[in-house]
Amino acid sequence: MHRLGLVETFGKAFSTINLIENVNFQLAKYLRKVKYWMNADKRVQWIAVALLECERKMRRIESYRKLALLQSAFQLEMKPKQRKAT
Repeated sequence: MHRLGLVETFGKAFSTINLIENVNFQLAKYLRKVKYWMNADKRVQWIAVALLECERKMRRIESYRKLALLQSAFQLEMKPKQRKAT
């Protein structure tokens, strides 16, 4: 957040790892019910379904309307830096 310059906007929402831990806990709760994993495609399908179920129970982050700003900042940061020719 500091490098992207978005601490003021998203600092409070993303200052802890509780968000990630909550998703991991909810995933584990749904996926422990799966007894038979056929192949990798089915695993992806089960995880996707579990994430959709988890999403219904989660609250929105306070700055959810500004997530497009975060996405564009990530995209700019991930672009390869062009070096100046000397």
